[in-house]
Amino acid sequence: MPIDRDTFENTSEDELKELSVPDQVLGFLAANDDRAFKAHEIATQIGVDEGAVSTALSRLKDRDLVEHKATYWAVTDDTERLEGYSGYKRATELFNDRLGTEDKKAWREQAPQKPHPSVEGEQ
Repeated sequence: MPIDRDTFENTSEDELKELSVPDQVLGFLAANDDRAFKAHEIATQIGVDEGAVSTALSRLKDRDLVEHKATYWAVTDDTERLEGYSGYKRATELFNDRLGTEDKKAWREQAPQKPHPSVEGEQ
């Protein structure tokens, strides 16, 4: 997976070796949880052989961490399951170190005051 120069200079060699292919795949899908991807698209984005990505996706699916439909893959929406997977924790920590943590207060300030029209009638 390509990294920026700042990460290269400021991250230890052990930290850079830490993420396995399944961790990288899961981290990528979690960072793009609003979309689904084909295996070759994931491989291209994280810089890993497509065969290794396909194997990782199958193993992640066996653990119910990703969902598969036709040729597309997406991260599960089961946050408890994700949080229970140690690789997800390592990937999240690495991405947080690189990109910073999310500011929940800022998210809430930007949230709409009224529910989306598609859920208004459900309340």
